[in-house]
Amino acid sequence: MALKPLTHPDELYQLLREGDVTEFNLRKAQLDRVKLNDCDFRYLDLRGIDAQRVDFRNCYFHNTDLRGVDLSQTSLEGASFNSARISGVLFPKDIGAQEIILSVTHGTRVRYLK
Repeated sequence: MALKPLTHPDELYQLLREGDVTEFNLRKAQLDRVKLNDCDFRYLDLRGIDAQRVDFRNCYFHNTDLRGVDLSQTSLEGASFNSARISGVLFPKDIGAQEIILSVTHGTRVRYLK
């Protein structure tokens, strides 16, 4: 039995699935916070996304292109970055480098430092 990718009915999520980062950023700018936890972002190109104040808890970023994205003001607990492209990504300061390496290399879920 094949696993189905996680989906989300949110319009902002659908814009990212369609590759429309520009429209996502325009709509997101009108909101205080965006909740996209438990979503599937595998194999997407998210370069240029405004990720400030986005809840990405428990999301899958397998093979996602995140190069240059500022994730410093996002919620990432439980997210997995297996084989993601993360060059130039700014992660939250409460996530240690070893945690990021384990997630990118082995697909472990990110835990915040206490």
